[in-house]
Amino acid sequence: MTLPKVPMPDHIAALVGLAMPPEVMAAEDDAVEAAITVSSCRTPYTREAREWALARLHRANKVLGAYNPGLLVTPKAVAR
Repeated sequence: MTLPKVPMPDHIAALVGLAMPPEVMAAEDDAVEAAITVSSCRTPYTREAREWALARLHRANKVLGAYNPGLLVTPKAVAR
């Protein structure tokens, strides 16, 4: 996901969100949540959770990429 260089006011972000289809907004939320999970699961004990989150991220990115390839989310793109 590419973030703007200038901070975007909340009301502008809400207007942008209203212009997007609901399934794309849901996929974006799911992708960001999965990317955070992937980045936090780094030990061998959390391997299964990481694989599950990667699959979830992949499914969400398929929806986002079909709508706009610039919306793809990677685990490195999400800062905690």
